[in-house]
This record gives sequence, structure tokens and C-alpha cells, in this order.
Amino acid sequence: MKHLIPLLFLAAPAFADAPVIENVTARESGSGWRFDVTLSHPDTGWDHYADGWRVLDMQGNELGLRVLAHPHEHEQPFTRSLGGVTLPAGTTQVQIQSRCIVDGWSDETVTVTLN
Repeated sequence: MKHLIPLLFLAAPAFADAPVIENVTARESGSGWRFDVTLSHPDTGWDHYADGWRVLDMQGNELGLRVLAHPHEHEQPFTRSLGGVTLPAGTTQVQIQSRCIVDGWSDETVTVTLN
């Protein structure tokens, strides 16, 4: 049985780093909010890249989603925007969470205080 332990480690998937949220700006725009999010991730091409980020309320409910439709292996870090995000009245903070096509949603979020 002790020979199985090394094999289990070999069978485990190799996870890359989650996309890192380098910067977030948020501003009211028209009837909603605009979020500009800068990400960095070691994109390697169509098989492995940062493919999105989302705006969450402080309870983890999704308020907006920005899908990234292609890899950015030659543009790191990169910034993409999402406008028209409707926030519930009285919202003073939101969270931003990044996603990778291989590893899924990051466990980490960045909290943004709205002015």
C-alpha cells in the first residue's frame, strides 16, 4: 500500500496560479457602475488562459460577469471593462473574483470600496 502514495501525487492535476487581480477601478456611469479590472495570468494559449472575472456583492451573489473570449499571452497584465452593472441601493462594497479556463473561479477575491 505504501507504493500507492507516490502514484496518487502523480495522478493529481497540476494547477497553475489563479489569475491575479492587479487593480480595480469602479465609477458610477449612467444608470449603473463601470468596473475596469487589470489581471495578470501566465496564459499559454487557447488551452489555458484567464477567461473571466465577475462582480459579487459581499454575500457572494453575482452582480456582473465579464467573459474574456481569448488568451492574452502577449499582453500581461491586461485591463478589461464591464459597464452597466446595477448595484442594489446602499451598496458600499463589492468583491471582484477572477476565473481561469482550466482552474475555474479563484478562491481569492478583492474587495472594492465604492465612493
